[in-house]
Amino acid sequence: MNEHNPQGRALITGASSGIGATYAERLAQRGYDLILAARDPGRLEAVAQRLRRDTGVAVDVLSADLTAAADLERVVQRLRDDGRISMLVNNAGIAASGPVVGADPRETAAMIALNTLAPTQLALAAASAFAARGEGSIINIASVLALAPELFNGVYGATKAYVLNFSLSLQQELAARGVRVQVVLPGVTRTELWSRSGTDIASLPAEMVMDVDEMVDAALAGFDLGETVTIPSLPDASEWEALTNLRRSLAPRLSLAHAAPRYARVAADLVER
Repeated sequence: MNEHNPQGRALITGASSGIGATYAERLAQRGYDLILAARDPGRLEAVAQRLRRDTGVAVDVLSADLTAAADLERVVQRLRDDGRISMLVNNAGIAASGPVVGADPRETAAMIALNTLAPTQLALAAASAFAARGEGSIINIASVLALAPELFNGVYGATKAYVLNFSLSLQQELAARGVRVQVVLPGVTRTELWSRSGTDIASLPAEMVMDVDEMVDAALAGFDLGETVTIPSLPDASEWEALTNLRRSLAPRLSLAHAAPRYARVAADLVER
């Protein structure tokens, strides 16, 4: 923990704009010193300068492309070595619109790398460091598309389903060691991600689009409430709890010594024919 700042440091990826920059502002207001990581050094430094000026917290910048192995390793190493880091916000990500079939395989691979490999490596580095100290928090940004794969690009939704499942497993593993894991599932949020993916956010129904400030404030309120899964737009948290309980209730029947009778009947019919 930072001896000059009891909150310690928060390392935020994708921090040059949108959700990441808003997290940086809110966490600075809460008293965290910051380490901001993103690809664009100019925009990153502009955010850092504004936060230093407006909040007085210490802000370091890490210019890094998390799809590049060497850059990712530099950020991983910072998480391992900097004992003042007390929070990781795994936010960096990209999206793609349109069908999966026929998509550019290089763009698809880059999306998988940034949305799954990078947050995994970073979260595991943070988890090891935090568990050794008995405290720390990891916030992973996923998407409601983890629950609705039919609504958007299938690879993007699949990467966010990975982040959700990974976070749930990590929280179960780390809870007894003093480490918090929260996964946030935003809906459509007014950021540059949409235009970069080729989607005109103005074409979406206005009632579906949340401003980024409201989304991050809700996510942090969920963090304060101790939620593991935060869905900022979901009015009734009991609906998520019901879905979770239903999923867990399937567990005793997901792996059995024999196939379900309905499959055995089909097999018997085929033999008779």
